[in-house]
Amino acid sequence: MDGDDGFREFVLARQQSLMRTAYLLTGDAYLAEDLLQSVLAKVVGQWHKLSGDGNPEAYTRRALVNQYISWKRRPRPEVLSSNVPEHGASYDEVALDRIVLRGALAKLTPKQRAVIVLRFWEDLTEAQTAEVLRCSIGNVKSQCHHALARLRSLAPELGPMLSDPEIVEVTR
Repeated sequence: MDGDDGFREFVLARQQSLMRTAYLLTGDAYLAEDLLQSVLAKVVGQWHKLSGDGNPEAYTRRALVNQYISWKRRPRPEVLSSNVPEHGASYDEVALDRIVLRGALAKLTPKQRAVIVLRFWEDLTEAQTAEVLRCSIGNVKSQCHHALARLRSLAPELGPMLSDPEIVEVTR
């Protein structure tokens, strides 16, 4: 199997998980696709190094987070829409919690959001999260603590969900 086949196989096997991470970071399906595509374009250039001794999944996740943080640093002009949102839509309680949580996540700093996504949606350990973010475990703990506190203050109605960090998984 040549390098291109290995890369193709990696993408096919991990695409859903990587897309979910990209979506949770960006909060937008189209931006998530753009983020993942731009990262995979960079990863393919490094594939020969990664496929041997490297960890391609960890490298790709790190690249997703780094690219997301880079994008957040660049000012983007607001795009106005002439479409009025539909009214009268009925949501169940879980859907409303997801909407509120998504809005609260969008107000976190990019690093805090990355820590929350990696720790609770991707179920990485503190050590694995620190490795992906290239920071100390203490930094991950601190970012996580501050992010959860900020989520609790931004969306107090999610208190029961956020009182036990493992329950955050419910919003997948």
